Amino acid sequence: MASQLRRACVFGALTALIAGVLYGVSPTAAQSTRVVAAPALDEPPSSSREVAVLAGGCFWGVQGVFQHVDGVISAVSGYAGGARDTAHYDMTSSGTTGHAESVQITFDPHRITYGRILQIFFSVAHDPTELNRQGPDTGTQYRSAIFPQSSEQARVAAAYIAQLNTAKAFPEPIVTTVEPGKEFYPAEAYHQDYLTLHPHQPYIAINDIPKIEALKRLFPDHYRANPVLVAAAQPAKQ
Repeated sequence: MASQLRRACVFGALTALIAGVLYGVSPTAAQSTRVVAAPALDEPPSSSREVAVLAGGCFWGVQGVFQHVDGVISAVSGYAGGARDTAHYDMTSSGTTGHAESVQITFDPHRITYGRILQIFFSVAHDPTELNRQGPDTGTQYRSAIFPQSSEQARVAAAYIAQLNTAKAFPEPIVTTVEPGKEFYPAEAYHQDYLTLHPHQPYIAINDIPKIEALKRLFPDHYRANPVLVAAAQPAKQ
């Protein structure tokens, strides 16, 4: 059963390991671990809960990062950008469904703003200059994308991308797309909390654990050691 649940991106870890051994290059060197400027335009808090949906490569790492962010209530791995009937891992992996591996982040806007969520997303969760890929994972399902849940979120996201590009915050232009009006669909249970459950799995250890360390180092005021887990929110089985 376990072999059936292995994801294709796991095999990218072997390539990354070989590259590191042969060339002495960290496989996460392409990942930007810098604090980019906060958004000049942000969304004012309006309720006790708000939702952001972000895509930045394999959802294991993006979910893991935001589960460690103080003010986040939940972070769920899933799919966004395509239709309900293709929101399954085997289909999304084909790169033909329009879906991107995404994370639905529910947060308390009185503790962390939407703009700060985006700042963390661009600073440590992924590299927004890689087109249709992240590290060893390639395809449109690994694209960098923001799925705004309101017109205000869309406005903040577009303005922030323009701000960072104008400031040349990255050596290459940001390729992150803003895709409003797309539904989010939760991923299969075996993808949830994957980073926490498998911290020593090679793909996680190489590509994703460094993101958690970067979050702790660069955003100490927003880092929490104990992640908020999807499993903890599920009712106990009788």
